[in-house]
Amino acid sequence: MYQIFRAALVILAIAIQPPVALAGTADTAVLTVQQAVAQALEGNPNLAQMKARAEAAAAIPDQAGALPDPTISFNALNLPVDTFDIAQEPMTQMQFGISQALPFPGKLALKEQAARHEAEAAAKSVEETRLTLIRDVKATWWRIFYLDRAIEIVRRNQDLLREFVQIAQTKYKVGEGLQQDVLLAQVELSQLLDREIQLKAARRTQVARLAALMDRPVEQDVQLPAKVEIDLPPPPDETTLHGIADESRPLLARLERELAAADSRVELAKKDLMPDFGVGAAYGIRSGSNADGSNRPDFLSLRLNMSVPLYAARKQQRAVDQRTSERLGRRFALEDARNQVRQSIATILAEYRQAREQARLYERAIIPQARQTVASMLSGYQVNKVDFLNLVRAQITLYNHETRYWQAISEARQALARLAAAVGKEIQP
Repeated sequence: MYQIFRAALVILAIAIQPPVALAGTADTAVLTVQQAVAQALEGNPNLAQMKARAEAAAAIPDQAGALPDPTISFNALNLPVDTFDIAQEPMTQMQFGISQALPFPGKLALKEQAARHEAEAAAKSVEETRLTLIRDVKATWWRIFYLDRAIEIVRRNQDLLREFVQIAQTKYKVGEGLQQDVLLAQVELSQLLDREIQLKAARRTQVARLAALMDRPVEQDVQLPAKVEIDLPPPPDETTLHGIADESRPLLARLERELAAADSRVELAKKDLMPDFGVGAAYGIRSGSNADGSNRPDFLSLRLNMSVPLYAARKQQRAVDQRTSERLGRRFALEDARNQVRQSIATILAEYRQAREQARLYERAIIPQARQTVASMLSGYQVNKVDFLNLVRAQITLYNHETRYWQAISEARQALARLAAAVGKEIQP
């Protein structure tokens, strides 16, 4: 009986202790969520390539607003083919010229304006990618955090069930218990071992995902802090979040810039109905002498030309129709994105409220009550007033509640990360 009493005390001490985070090992650096985000922002290749694209787009506006390169020409005019003597004929001349194409006034400015809006849109795409990366890193980190807690709890419950097996075996040996109690505890212990295998596999998957986001070797393990601050602030007002998203969400800002670029292209298409111009000058050098013995004078040629939009109905006007439809599509895309953002905010808020309320309920009511139930049943089992099956069920119920508590914490923190990405910045309670 002393062994039974001693084992019961050990079980009670393990069962009623609150779940704690796993401590870091000596050879593995502890990775906080802030460190994970910082490393991802520094090394993520997808973010780096988006930055490179934005830098490339930023170099386009100056190119688009520049005049076409001038053309320098060299011509041999009226060269006699019988002798190829440049002094034989009076009209023979060696000509040097330069010409410049001049788009209709306003075209270059509109091209530069459209390209500048596109460059700004590319910069907003970088910000959107950055927000998405932060969201994914935080969500993955908190999933690993939950899995660590679940593994710690399942190991603690394995120790409890081993003590249950010991108690059941002791009582069976002295004739106060049943063999089926021993078998029942062993079955539950095997199920917990299987659950640990599943949790470890899920953790390896999430660690590999986090490593990819941080540009680290996927086989490198991560160790989370021993303790973290669990802060679940009250949910903010949904209408306020809509206003913040309209001002701060890079996705909406990018679509607004693309709409502005589409406006500039419509105006440019209308400008294409007007002619472009070209100017040029050429200097012709003549050799030889006139009949009176005087030197032949050189020639200066000036040129002004312009394009004629003769087929405007099939070309330029159709281009105006095309650009107008593209602008309309951009406007609808902006409105659809704004609606999607608001729907996302509403959905995430609902998920956050649910997870937050569940975590508070588990912490303040369900888990304390379940611990009291286990302690009471364990005392009753010692005096043969509680069935062993009910004791095991009570402990498994406590295990499930503790696991769901940490799952709710993790889901709430993931929801906050998604909410920050949805509105475009971190939300202060």
